[in-house]
Amino acid sequence: MTDESTPRITALTPAQAARILAAAGQRRITEAMVRADVEAGAPTNADGTLNLIHYAAWLAREAAHGD
Repeated sequence: MTDESTPRITALTPAQAARILAAAGQRRITEAMVRADVEAGAPTNADGTLNLIHYAAWLAREAAHGD
């Protein structure tokens, strides 16, 4: 069971996404970096939150294309 303070990977704020991604890897990832990705076309939900799965897929596509 989750409560309101538990982030959902399907509806993260840019700050939450940055914290999760930074903790999962060895690269420094900031909220500003996530926001820049959103401005560059990373997919968001209607409310502006990020689905971590969709965002990770977008990042992988961007890396594969060398962007």
